Amino acid sequence: MRIKEFLFTAFYAGHSPVAPGTAGTLVGMALYFIVFLLSGEISWVVNLIAVVALFYPFMKLADDGERYFGVKDPEQVVIDEIMGYWISVLFYPFNIKIAVAAFFVFRFFDILKPWPAGKLQSLRGGLGIMIDDCVAGVYTNLILLAAVLVLKLFHVDIY
Repeated sequence: MRIKEFLFTAFYAGHSPVAPGTAGTLVGMALYFIVFLLSGEISWVVNLIAVVALFYPFMKLADDGERYFGVKDPEQVVIDEIMGYWISVLFYPFNIKIAVAAFFVFRFFDILKPWPAGKLQSLRGGLGIMIDDCVAGVYTNLILLAAVLVLKLFHVDIY
């Protein structure tokens, strides 16, 4: 179980005494940066593959985390923040400004949990743990898209 704990707590970031969800999101952001450093221009493709390929294994790990801690959606289980962050930057070519903006906007939506994220969080097990962060990631992605489009409209180049 030690290796699973290492994973569902995002390399023990979930044990942070302050803001474990933020710590987990920072791990997701760091992994996003590492993927870019290793894969360059195709990092958005690697990100897409990771989101699709890892959603189910992350959900199962979140199930394990819930059983391990014995409570619904334990704060130490932050693997969902990694997935949510990756969804936040999905389809964007790597850009430090987008990456940082995604961090803050994602944290906002993850904490606020606007509909239907808050409702979906009540689902049982790993799905309930993962789905609200995925919705927060989609909301973040759409906000970033709107911001990029508005900036382009005013001829502000962010890339």
